[in-house]
Amino acid sequence: MNQYLNKLLRGKYVNSNLILAFDIITSTFASWVAIISISALMNYYVMPRMEILWYTGVALMASIVFLLLSKTHQSIIRHMKLRSIARFVGAILGKNFVLTIYLVCFSPCNIQQITGCIIADFFLTLFLLLGMRVAMQIVYDYIRSNSSERHSSARVLVYGTGDKAASLVTRLQNSPLYRIVGFLTFSESRHHMSIADQPVFSFRNIHDITALLDKTHFDTVIFAHRAEARIEENRLIKFCKQQQIKILYAPSIDDFSSSSDKLKVREINIEDLLERPTIELSMRDIITNFKDKTVLVTGAAGSIGSELCRQLAFMGVKRLVMFDSAETPMHELRLEFDEKFPDLEKAPIIGDVRNKKRLDFVMRTHHPQVVFHAAAYKHVPLMEENPCEAVHANVIGSRNVADKCLEYDVDMMVMISTDKAVNPTNVMGCSKRIAEIYVQSLGLAVEKGKLKGKTRFVTTRFGNVLGSNGSVIPRFKEQIEKGGPVTVTHPEINRYFMTIPEACKLVMEAATISIGNQIFVFDMGKSVKIAHLAERMIQLAGYTPNVDIKIEYTGLRPGEKLYEEVLSNEENTLPTGHNRIRIAKVRESDYDEAREQVNTLEVLAKGVDIPSMIKLMKQMVPEFKSNNSPYEKYDKAEQITSES
Repeated sequence: MNQYLNKLLRGKYVNSNLILAFDIITSTFASWVAIISISALMNYYVMPRMEILWYTGVALMASIVFLLLSKTHQSIIRHMKLRSIARFVGAILGKNFVLTIYLVCFSPCNIQQITGCIIADFFLTLFLLLGMRVAMQIVYDYIRSNSSERHSSARVLVYGTGDKAASLVTRLQNSPLYRIVGFLTFSESRHHMSIADQPVFSFRNIHDITALLDKTHFDTVIFAHRAEARIEENRLIKFCKQQQIKILYAPSIDDFSSSSDKLKVREINIEDLLERPTIELSMRDIITNFKDKTVLVTGAAGSIGSELCRQLAFMGVKRLVMFDSAETPMHELRLEFDEKFPDLEKAPIIGDVRNKKRLDFVMRTHHPQVVFHAAAYKHVPLMEENPCEAVHANVIGSRNVADKCLEYDVDMMVMISTDKAVNPTNVMGCSKRIAEIYVQSLGLAVEKGKLKGKTRFVTTRFGNVLGSNGSVIPRFKEQIEKGGPVTVTHPEINRYFMTIPEACKLVMEAATISIGNQIFVFDMGKSVKIAHLAERMIQLAGYTPNVDIKIEYTGLRPGEKLYEEVLSNEENTLPTGHNRIRIAKVRESDYDEAREQVNTLEVLAKGVDIPSMIKLMKQMVPEFKSNNSPYEKYDKAEQITSES
């Protein structure tokens, strides 16, 4: 029996044709009762049996026609609202209009009998139709409350009392996974109220929450707004994690896929608790800029590249060319896009930006109008140990992409750079700065007429991206799941963070507002101390830092900075039309000189002549001062030479 009831509750609705049949029978029966009752109560005229049958037949036909037209049978009864009554009223009035004409034209009934009959018919029909639905709702609620799935579902409190919280309750009230027990809000005053038939519980301190837990036995709290989750981080969320109460976050409408309208909730993530509001952009101009264009993304299978591809797919690009050297991630990306964007014209291509001939093949085959260059080596310690590969991928690869963009008349190339290119202390950051120098000098040469071409070159810089491959957040999560310790390089190290979608949207916004040959930097908000981030993540997992899970400091890694450079301020940037995007003030470089130096770097990198290569990099980027690195000796040698 329970298995049948659970199956019914998983979305098996009563057949609409069966509901229509019940409605027709109910409406016709109400008309028959009305005519019999009025005929018996009023002594002026007793209607013969045959006339009653004719009247009932007319009521049957009218009920069929107007109930079909009103489509009342197509509404899901468990979700029926007061506004649905209007459909019933319309259908009944239509039937009564037909019956009135019939009685006036074919019945000897006087005006009193006709009026009484129609009024009785209307109210009796409405009462029976609505009564049947109310009864079905009562039965459904009874079955739901006694089903085995319902007893095993999570007992949920929805935080907040606003419109989004109320609509969230409406959407979850029939879910087999969640059982709403009320709303929860912080308030200094006690008040008794309800929303959507659910009680509103207020709390002022942890003792109130403890009492509420004993009263309602809730095991899940869902936040309808991200900002509210940030406010409750050190109060409600901290308490819930200590009590092993699950914290969920209901996504915004932008987080729903286009192929599904089902509500999804997820466990709250650390990015939801960043100490700044989410960066919001108007997407209209961005969509217009990329819609119906052929777009190439290098590094398409990486964290930034794959998110760029997703957002471009939603924007309706004509063709999306996805270029990456990583076979398995590219295969997974293709499977994802085949499922999510089956109608999108896409070309997944395995290739390396260091291979000029492969790039040439892609360009002449697909002729992209826009190129997003996200392919790069990004891990600082690893590139400090493999500097030649950093130069190959980040400098030579970027040069190859830029040259091919110019050769094949690409409208715009957008290069993804990093905050580590500002006053670099490591090979990775310096390699990205040299790539910036080359790309910008190429664009300036075109702008000044030294080279033929029409390509606009845009560079974007931003800091650390939350959740990207190899970043600190996934690493901390893995360490916490294993029981610790969580390793942090230095107690004072801090970084700027941005979510992957935020970064990609800002990249597209910068590309949209650019007039060419500019380096855009993003306002990353406040810097976050990594040790504090580790503590918060441990707390969110329900543990106590340095009690349940230890935090260990391992020392700065080669090339690592203690404090990241501030990307955006009035001294080093110029404003744009967007308050989170500014233009970096950088020195202009001569293209011929930059090209010659990059070509020399290529020869040195291929020959694995690391000392000569590092020295040339420091010559090209004088602000490149190695930190905690074996290449510091070249800074000292340069200083001794200059002093002598």
